[in-house]
Formats: sequence, C-alpha cells, structure tokens
Amino acid sequence: MAQNSTAQALAGIYKTPELWEKIVFTFLCLVVYRLGSHVTVPGVDVIALTDFFANQGGKGGLLGLYDLFVGGGLSRATVFALGIMPYISASIFLQIAGAVFPAVDKLQKEEEGRKKINQWTRLLTVVLAVVQAWGFAIFTESLQGAVAVPGLGFKLQMVLFLTTGAMFVMWLGEQITERGLGNGASLLIFFSIVERFWPGIFDTFRFISTGAVGPFSLVVLGALMVAVVAGVVAVTLAARRIAIQIPQRTMQRGRQREANRSFIPLRINSSGVMPIVFAQSVIVVPGAIAQFSGNPSAQALADLFQPGTWLYFTLSAGLILFFTYFYTSIIFNPVDLAENLKKQGGFIPGVKPGAKTAEYIDAVMSRITLPGAAFLTLIALLPVFIADAINVPFQFGGTSLLIVVGVALDTMAQLQQHLLLRKYDGFMKKGRVRFRGRQQTGSF
Repeated sequence: MAQNSTAQALAGIYKTPELWEKIVFTFLCLVVYRLGSHVTVPGVDVIALTDFFANQGGKGGLLGLYDLFVGGGLSRATVFALGIMPYISASIFLQIAGAVFPAVDKLQKEEEGRKKINQWTRLLTVVLAVVQAWGFAIFTESLQGAVAVPGLGFKLQMVLFLTTGAMFVMWLGEQITERGLGNGASLLIFFSIVERFWPGIFDTFRFISTGAVGPFSLVVLGALMVAVVAGVVAVTLAARRIAIQIPQRTMQRGRQREANRSFIPLRINSSGVMPIVFAQSVIVVPGAIAQFSGNPSAQALADLFQPGTWLYFTLSAGLILFFTYFYTSIIFNPVDLAENLKKQGGFIPGVKPGAKTAEYIDAVMSRITLPGAAFLTLIALLPVFIADAINVPFQFGGTSLLIVVGVALDTMAQLQQHLLLRKYDGFMKKGRVRFRGRQQTGSF
C-alpha cells in the first residue's frame, strides 16, 4: 500500500506541469549554487586554509558552524564562501527591529511596507557581506602561508569576489522562493548541509576498516542517531492546540448557526534552530578574541570554554534556554493574535476576549517553551557527549539535523498543497452535477 501511494504521488507530480516546472527550476538553481561553491577565490592557498578548519577552526567554533551552513565554502575560500548567511542575518536583524521599534512593526503589516523592508534587507545584506568579507580576508592573512601576496589589494579582491557571490546567492534564493518550490534561503542551507553527509559516511567506513570505530560502537551510534532524528521530527511537528469558537454569521430558519469550533496550534519548538545558533555565536567570542589578540591570558580564558568542558556545557545550556525564550518572544505576539481573534468574533471558551485572551495565550506559550528549550539543549549537546562516551573520531550535529528535518517537512508540505490544489482543480473542472434537469459544471 505504501509503495502504491508513493508511486501515485510521483505520478501526480509528473502529471502536474506547473509543479514539475517548479521542481526542475529549483533543481537547476541548486546545481548552479553547488557549482559556484567549488570555484576558489584567486590568491588563497586552499590546503593551508582547509588544514586550519580540520585541525582547529572546524570543531565547535563559529567558523565551523558558518562553514557548515555554506557547505564547506568558507574552508575552501570559494566565491560563495559567505553563502546565504548575510541575507539571513539581515532578515533576522530587521525582524528583531520590528519587535523593538513600532514604526518598523507597522511597516511589516502593510503591503508597501513589506516591499520597503525587503529593499532594506537587500541593502543591509550588502553591508554585512562587505564587513564579513573584509574580516575573512584579515583572518586568511593571519594564517601562515594561506595568502600568496597579502596586503590591501588582496583584501579588496576578497571583498569584491565574496560580496558579489553573496549577492548572487541572495538573488538565487529569491528566485527559488518566487518561481520554484519551497523557501529558497532554507533550501540553500539544506543542500549545503546534506552535501557534507557523504564525506561523513565515507569517513565512517574508513574508520571501521582501520579499527578506529568498533562494530558495537557503530551499532550504538546508529541507534542513537535514529532516536535523535525521530525525536527531532516529533518535536518539530508537536504543537499545543488551544480550542477556539468562531460564531457563524449566517442565519438558518431564524436561528444563528452553532459556533464553528477550531483551534490555535502553538508549536513547542517555535524558535527553530536559532537559539542554538545564537548561543554558539556567543560562546565562541572568548576564543575569537584570544585568537586575534594573541594574549596568553585571553588564550587561557578561552581554553575554559572549549567544547567538552563542564563550563562549556553549563554556559551553552543556559544560553540556549535564554535565547529560546528571547527569540520566541520576538516572533510570537500574543496581543496581535488575541486582537485578530476578537475581530473575527472568536473566543477561547472560558476566557474573556481581548487582554485576558492575550494573557492566557502568553501563559500557555511560556509553559510549552520550556520543554522545547530543553529539547534544543539536548540536541545541541548530545553529539559531544556521544563522541566522548563512545570514543568515536567524528560527530553528528543536532543543529544540522534540526535544519534538515525542518526544511524537508516544510518543502513536503508545500508539495502536498500543490498536489491537493491540482486535485481539487481537476475535480471542479471535470465534475458534472445534474440540477433541475440540466447539467451544471462544477466550476465557479
């Protein structure tokens, strides 16, 4: 039965021209993105840069996390080394600005205002790309033997290549969102992460052949990975449903119809992966300061925050809990939700409309955010515990799993919506209903 349903779904995709064109367009854009991610910026010794990421910068640090999101482009100094991250950072910044400044929040609720904010996002993306490219050029020059001819010319060249690449990736993501299937920025990060799964699989077989990983450790690791993936899917889809009632306005035989019962789904993990990103960005600050300053005291302080220490685990857990509540408060506004419900004439049984409804929704959201924050903390720290306990020379990241599962579920939901709309459209066009002796088509 499952195979038949899958075959029917694939046949439905192929028989839907609009959906098939979206999928092909998205695939071609992703191919262009991955090809550009292997074109190296001139003047950089890729081997020296790759060795640094493999030995020092690619494990638990901010550079390693950034390199994960851009598919290894940063460690290879490619023209797409910055990836979609400047655009995402600009979008998050303006999203936070909307929660802080009422004028920006007002623009976000208007059609013309959203167009203006999109333009601001693009301009801010250029600024962030220039700053990040300049910083990466300075960092590359600090590595011994990584740059053939250091100096101002190299920095300007790096800024030109990386900024141009970041703007092209931003345009590519927008094209996928408008003309393809799924969210363009999310899909670019998704395929950047998935591409790095294959080297990890090959490394696993190599470790087994050399005896670095025993069969029992591999079985335990595989079982834990399956459990983590199942947990990520369950928590990503989990939601607390708040029952609401919306009265029907139409009258039937002099009586008002019974209230339409529905619900408001509040997701347990509404903040997604952002709290982990924010927490890791903060916790690597001591190491970054020590690296660029060269001060022995700063280096000693940075050693206390290295992955695997108890201070690292404690601080990471506290920061993830904090940023989960912080980011949820930014993206979720119970007051607006209560006002929209009141305008529709809806209400929560047993709760007064207006301010009381907002307080009730906020209280429920605060309670369900705690298990979501605990789950994010477990996902972020579990790979480190597993690597230390089983003594394996590699890790699987909970951050990447959250992104991959979230984007995959969102894309599949959009795919199902297209197929469902196509099914209803075919039904409305082909359906025939006999009414009072005449054939009536089902179209409106």
